[in-house]
This record gives sequence, C-alpha cells and structure tokens, in this order.
Amino acid sequence: MCRNIRPLYNFQPPATEDEVRAAALQYVRKISGFTRPSAANEAAFNRAVDEVAQASAALLAALVTTSAPKDRETEAAKARERSVRRFR
Repeated sequence: MCRNIRPLYNFQPPATEDEVRAAALQYVRKISGFTRPSAANEAAFNRAVDEVAQASAALLAALVTTSAPKDRETEAAKARERSVRRFR
C-alpha cells in the first residue's frame, strides 16, 4: 500500500470529503505512475480520481463496527512515535 494513504475508517471525527479525495488521488497516482498526467490523459485521470473517491466514500459509509472510534490525535502521536523509533 502507498505510504501516503492512511486508514480513514472508524475515526472521530469521521474522514472528510477532502481526505477521501486525497487518498483517491494518491491511489490513482500510484497505479497510473503519473504524478501529473499529460493533457491527453488528464480527463481520464481526473475521472478515475472522482470514481475512486466516490467508491471510497460509499465503502466508508457502508462499513459497520462494534469498536469505539479512534481518536485522531492519539493515532497521530502513535505514528510520530513509530517514526522516531524507525529513523533513529
């Protein structure tokens, strides 16, 4: 999985539309190999980002869980701690 794509499910507050779209953009960039598509490919690229974002939002809305929502700040602190240990 692309390192820039973060889990978006079961957080409080829930993932925003912008976060879902950013994850979709990263995914499409990864599988297409384009950071920025050429003019000839731009429409297809943007359409793919829109479709992946829509499918991702539908997935997040349909998922159910019995676990408590994760706190964004707590998870960010854990990620920073893992990063410090990793890059010592």
